[in-house]
Amino acid sequence: MTRGEGHQGPAWRGWRAAAREALYGPRGFYRRAEGPAGHFRTSVHASPLFAAAVAGLLCRVDEALGRPATLDFVDMAAGRGELAGGVLAALPADVAARTRAYAVEVAERPEGLDHRIEWLAEPPQGVTGLLFANEWLDNVPVEVAEVDAAGVARRVLVREDGTERLGEPVDGAQARWLARWWPLSGEAGLRAEIGLPRDEAWASAVATLDRGLAVAVDYAHTADTRPPFGTLTGFREGRETAAVPDGSCDITAHVALDACALPGGRLLPQREALRALGVSGARPPLTLASTDPAAYVRALASAGEAAELTAAGGLGDFGWLVQPAGIGDPL
Repeated sequence: MTRGEGHQGPAWRGWRAAAREALYGPRGFYRRAEGPAGHFRTSVHASPLFAAAVAGLLCRVDEALGRPATLDFVDMAAGRGELAGGVLAALPADVAARTRAYAVEVAERPEGLDHRIEWLAEPPQGVTGLLFANEWLDNVPVEVAEVDAAGVARRVLVREDGTERLGEPVDGAQARWLARWWPLSGEAGLRAEIGLPRDEAWASAVATLDRGLAVAVDYAHTADTRPPFGTLTGFREGRETAAVPDGSCDITAHVALDACALPGGRLLPQREALRALGVSGARPPLTLASTDPAAYVRALASAGEAAELTAAGGLGDFGWLVQPAGIGDPL
């Protein structure tokens, strides 16, 4: 980013307001017809094994709930409904028959989506089942703070072209959040994303559950691994790019999931969560190649997809925040 000079004016905004407009405004990135899959690849797009694992988790929640007459599945930040559709397809027939699926997204309902999926702009209330938020919280806009030459943490202001300057000192609830979750030393240039809106968004999502489980999955960091210069970045057409709040790219930052967690919540890496749900990158036995070559090829492809979903340095490093509501932890 380049630094701007001069007085603060209407063109200068905090990153939270700028990103909210760029992502969710009338011409925002998430209003585009191609959807997120046109610009970046999530675990949902990497392999149907991911949706199958989430379906398996929904079945565990179903059992913990005592197999209710109606079982809810809520796909937060649903993109074009890929996860909700994949989960319904992977469920056993008896569970699928009792499942109400909801896709929560700001964009319009895509054509051809499974008719069983209800398309909503906000999550439903009174959920009994599983609320699953895959790469949602990283797109909840937040303010960015940077330490100035005097050692003061100030709010970073930005223009639509991505030019930045420092604004007023961080104070109030945002300053308290920084002190608790991401303390900045007095070294000039250190940055942090103030995750308070994400904590609030997650608490609101969990509050929609009467009983069941809420899961947030995202690139994340915890108190002992906070990056010194933050993680704010952009994505366009499959490539990382500068974060420019003009609606042309995704704007994202990793999530302080430990700050989001409510009492009873648990953090674990995606590789551990998926392995607990039966996703393994183990190669099939070579003997299968001679006894059933077609099955061996299918198993080998599945193992490759599982390895990608659980890989260190990649999708396996995602954090899972698992938050039970009125049930034991089923994972």
